[in-house]
Amino acid sequence: MTHVLKRAGRAVVLALAGAGLIAGLVGCTGGSTAVGDKPRAPEDTIRITPADGSKGVGPEGGLRVRVTSGRLERVEVTQVEDANPTEVRGQISEDGLRWAPDEGDRLELAAKYSVDVVALDGNGLRTARHSTFTTAVPEHRFIGYFKPENRSTVGTGMIVSFAFNREIENHAAVERAIRITSEPPVEVVGHWFGNDRLDFRPRSYWAPGTQVTIDLRLRDVEGAPTVYGIQQRTVGFTVGRSQVSLVDAAAHLMQVRRDGELLATVPITAGAPKSPTYNGKMVVSEMYDVTRMNGATVGFKQRNGKGEYDIKDVPHAIRLTTSGTFLHGNYWADPSTFGSANVSHGCVGLRDVKGGSSDAPAGWFFDRTLIGDVVEVVNSKDKRVAPDNGLGGWNLDWTSWKAGSALN
Repeated sequence: MTHVLKRAGRAVVLALAGAGLIAGLVGCTGGSTAVGDKPRAPEDTIRITPADGSKGVGPEGGLRVRVTSGRLERVEVTQVEDANPTEVRGQISEDGLRWAPDEGDRLELAAKYSVDVVALDGNGLRTARHSTFTTAVPEHRFIGYFKPENRSTVGTGMIVSFAFNREIENHAAVERAIRITSEPPVEVVGHWFGNDRLDFRPRSYWAPGTQVTIDLRLRDVEGAPTVYGIQQRTVGFTVGRSQVSLVDAAAHLMQVRRDGELLATVPITAGAPKSPTYNGKMVVSEMYDVTRMNGATVGFKQRNGKGEYDIKDVPHAIRLTTSGTFLHGNYWADPSTFGSANVSHGCVGLRDVKGGSSDAPAGWFFDRTLIGDVVEVVNSKDKRVAPDNGLGGWNLDWTSWKAGSALN
């Protein structure tokens, strides 16, 4: 009878111990009791960085969890106070003493996080700890304005170009946060032009029909001290047919090739001897049915400060460089000029009529052109166009292009 009472008493003790364990796990700050020792607070066993209640934590805030003895069983770090709470992924070390976020899994700024940890202490008893912290609210943000437009269809020479509204110092972090993939897959590499522009392209022109995806993960990336990105989105574009046009400034002709086949040979006028057209590969970046061209805006000024020309209705204007090189319709020159003389201020002119006509050579070419098509000029008495003048990156060989990446 005494033996039975002892067994029953032990069962009661075990039941109470189990109830105590459950209570300890449910409570946010409940501790554990080591056998034969004084009660132990969970802080003694589980240590969380940043400390509970921390504010203004940076995105690289050194989030860590460790135990001085025993083993971590579970660590959950969750962004709270958000319509779509996200979990910070991480790994427990092999020895069970440490937890750290996965590489590249950053904290978001202006967010609150909770940390919930369950561990076995050095005596084999479970302890639990809960803490929270908030990340900093940045005062300065940067964004990247990019070409081409989302869901557009472009020519095979399209270069993905980002222009940032602030100077970028951490080139590698920003470049790494922009991932460009394609189907069929090709290697795509970035190239920095100064601190505010980053262009991407493959080794050679895109294959017709390629689907390109731009995955922007710039949110909370520190582009410069205390300056953080804001964009978090996925966009893309489709590569259409191939069209490459070769302008021979000496012969006053342009050959238009579609998918490698000669589509047409068009008479042109290029830059006059005092204002020759750039040589090199240029990519169509903008197209206007009609636009105004004023020489004063591109350096062609008279002594009175007015432009050498000011044409308010230039038809079928196709931009080739940022500095002002266009391929456009020309109705003011004598028709005999096209195919025989170079008279422009650096642009490539095609015969047209006032108001523009689809039946004129300029209108015909305009109607068959996409943003991203390539126009290459040869045999002009000027230098090669700079690779950062418009989308001129094709004028660099692949080795030179890759040398401009911050991820080499």
